[in-house]
Amino acid sequence: MPILTYTIIFLIGLVPLIPALIYFRYRRKSQPVKATKNMLVGLGGLNVVIGLMAVALGVIWLMTPTSVEAAGFIQETANDPYASLAAALSTGIAAIASGIAVSNTGSAALGTITEKPELFGQALIFVGLAEGIAIYGLLISFLILNR
Repeated sequence: MPILTYTIIFLIGLVPLIPALIYFRYRRKSQPVKATKNMLVGLGGLNVVIGLMAVALGVIWLMTPTSVEAAGFIQETANDPYASLAAALSTGIAAIASGIAVSNTGSAALGTITEKPELFGQALIFVGLAEGIAIYGLLISFLILNR
């Protein structure tokens, strides 16, 4: 791939950072602490995370087994060069979803246990069910990699 393609992919990954940088530029002189905090924590922080994820996805896309084989680092490829990307996405998204589910069910379970301690077992089961989402994502990634 030519260097122009790498440059375009990198610049596309940086597009979500533009609103955060514009906000920081206009607020840094009058309120530098608040501007930095809002850029890192608020909507600007979300743009930073999205931008970094886009850059990481571009790097992963460029480092697929086909590109690595063309560079001469390996001699054989898997049947599907995007299987590892699909497995990583299934595990990562399931882990994020599991974290969100555990945070919601855990806080509700803690409130329930505080009011009625005899419901500890039922609350623990619900938190465990929420943790199962990550295990399902891991199982899917094993199925993708072993087909």
